[in-house]
Amino acid sequence: MNGEFKDGKDFPIFLDNNDPLGHFRRRFYTKKDTIYVCGNSLGLASIDAEEAMLNVIEKWKNEGIKIWNVDDNKYLLYSAYLAKLMAVIIGANPDEIAISDSTTVNIHQGVSTFYKPTSDKYKILVDDKNFPTDRYAIDSQVRLKGYEPKDAVKVVTCNGKFFDEDDFIEAMTPDVALILLPTVYYRSAQILDMKKISDAAKERNIIIGWDLSHAVGAIEIDLKSLDIDFAIWCTYKYLNGGPGSSAGIYINRRHFHMLPGLAGWFGNKSETQFNLLQDFEHREDANGWLIGTPHVLSMAGLEGSLKLLNEAGMKNIRSKSLHITAYLMFLIDSKLTEHGFTIGNPREDEKRGGHVCLEHDEGYRISIALKARGVVPDFRDPNVIRIAPIALYTSYEEVYRLVEILLDIVTNETYKEISQKRDLVV
Repeated sequence: MNGEFKDGKDFPIFLDNNDPLGHFRRRFYTKKDTIYVCGNSLGLASIDAEEAMLNVIEKWKNEGIKIWNVDDNKYLLYSAYLAKLMAVIIGANPDEIAISDSTTVNIHQGVSTFYKPTSDKYKILVDDKNFPTDRYAIDSQVRLKGYEPKDAVKVVTCNGKFFDEDDFIEAMTPDVALILLPTVYYRSAQILDMKKISDAAKERNIIIGWDLSHAVGAIEIDLKSLDIDFAIWCTYKYLNGGPGSSAGIYINRRHFHMLPGLAGWFGNKSETQFNLLQDFEHREDANGWLIGTPHVLSMAGLEGSLKLLNEAGMKNIRSKSLHITAYLMFLIDSKLTEHGFTIGNPREDEKRGGHVCLEHDEGYRISIALKARGVVPDFRDPNVIRIAPIALYTSYEEVYRLVEILLDIVTNETYKEISQKRDLVV
């Protein structure tokens, strides 16, 4: 495959026939009459994930409470087991990874651990375009320390469609104690230069954390080389772990000596955990940041999915993702721009994540019209239809048909038949 694209319905068939990852599609539950391009919000179920989940249910059915002791305590220590599978995907040591809780809980865990404000160094640096749960957590954490967000939360404003990394660096004043930023922006698909920003933070003795939610499983990540302080991410988007599957947290091993901000019995040393002592004995690896009993049924799908992703390889996944999204943008440029569509994500490979941001003044109603035609994207205010051709289960032919359906919708203005009233989930 190469970057030279052609129009016409035969060309995507040629691409599919020469796709080295194409066979993985058979291991996902795709629907014949549905084009699913919403894996940036919720990845599809795979046969591998289903088998892992069914295996856990069988263990529960047959073993009851003894499930914690079978298979060398696999499910009692499920976080550490999954961390070994996750380590390759984010470029970290397994003992620096814990799988637990939700993304927002893990943000609270990370910030409560590393945010140690003083009279001179008390601000948290954020941006104004990140997914809002990060900001909600930050605001609540500064309140818990006795500050008001208007005083202790420093917000970098996006001047235009995309951020300039130098704006973050300029904002790293001596009063900044901690930074939390997304690797990939959910609305624009922009990738921030993690190394440039992280290096600048370390030079200024500022704790740096990253939200990998829209990056992990879509782009290559190497946390070892970045040497950041902490990171958090969800596992139900590009990792296909299942609806609300347990999230991840990374703690750099140089911080293993620290006590977690939110302590719980599953962060206690394994050797004394069931002694049920009243004094917390912190386990000095990332699993010391676990809080409660593992959510095994919310973790099992991730086991099968991570094995599948590792089989495919992140380098191959990223290569396919860049190619198929480039093909989508080629078709948009060729067929849709004259109908009021624009591409709202960066064009450069190194600056865009795994989804394409298709902008239109009637974006909401067009997105609903797409769903009525069997295409599943999502919509983000004010005008962005997010389209994510996923490397492991979206075909090039589906991308071609998607654009043809879009062209038909806007040419015949069928979107005008749709109400402006919003659904609960869009």
